[in-house]
Amino acid sequence: MKKYRKAFLISAAALAFVSLTACASKTSEETGTPESAAPTLSVTESASADVTETLPEETSKENNEELSYMEKYADIIEKELPEEIEKKRDGVNYPEFKKYRYYSTTAERDTNVNVLLPSDYSEDKEYPVLYILHGYYDNEDWMARPIVSISTMLSNLCADGKAKEMIVVVPYIYCSKEMPYCTGMDLTNSLNYDNFINDLTTDLMPFIESNFSVAKGRENTAITGFSMGGRESLFIGFSHPELFGYIGAVCPAPGLTPVANSPMHPGQMEESELTFSDNSPYMLLISAAENDGVVGSFPASYHNMLNANKTEHLWHTTSRGGHDHSSVKPHLYNFLRVIFQNTAEAE
Repeated sequence: MKKYRKAFLISAAALAFVSLTACASKTSEETGTPESAAPTLSVTESASADVTETLPEETSKENNEELSYMEKYADIIEKELPEEIEKKRDGVNYPEFKKYRYYSTTAERDTNVNVLLPSDYSEDKEYPVLYILHGYYDNEDWMARPIVSISTMLSNLCADGKAKEMIVVVPYIYCSKEMPYCTGMDLTNSLNYDNFINDLTTDLMPFIESNFSVAKGRENTAITGFSMGGRESLFIGFSHPELFGYIGAVCPAPGLTPVANSPMHPGQMEESELTFSDNSPYMLLISAAENDGVVGSFPASYHNMLNANKTEHLWHTTSRGGHDHSSVKPHLYNFLRVIFQNTAEAE
């Protein structure tokens, strides 16, 4: 297995996202505040599912059978989170995350992971798996909190027939043999987050597949994340498209590619590498909060890089959210509804 050692250190202008996330994650348990030929589809200002498609007129596809997976499901992307999706209903079971421990040979220690199983989980069925990654300074519990509403949203969507039953895995993504947790904004800590790619493929995914009834294959495996976790989910998705058929990121942090005019680390990947020579994902969804004062325009810069590389993707923004759970929820609401849908047809 190839080991990925490259990382970045954010420039002074961009480092605010880490310090703000650190302060917020320690003080806000109640609020949840932590820290062009290819088709690019952007959600409009409407709170509905209207989408503007920028396909050239001569290449637009009239026959639905010729549409890509992303084009087929682009029109259901909604700008904002419907309030009713977070309300618990009578007659719907809402499972809870359960914490497990696995031995990470990458970090050489036992590591926590939270797992959400379908309410009617059965070993007689096989389920697709979604991995969701937390942000800087946080841990495996951040995404599992009730305020993020993963169980409620997913259970309601499944009850409505708008999402597939799935296993949701929320890991601890800080991976180091010497350091058990993040200690600050420096190259060493950034490298430890980047090292999660090795823990995921070598240790965590085998643990999940050995202990739960998992439907294997890229068509049954998805990954997304928030802030630093969003940067890592993109890094992992572009590095291992043979493993992940669905890739997402919400408010992804800077550093996936070199930060302009920065004396710091040059980044995990070059801009030209943000493309797929083969194994293109069925879904690549990047979300951003218009009022994000932490990572600012960096998510949009990734969007522009993908456009420049003619890499098909969906671009989603929310006007109500900031750099916290309020932007994570609309992203997950959309991502949950588009992953694992009619994958056989996409192949």
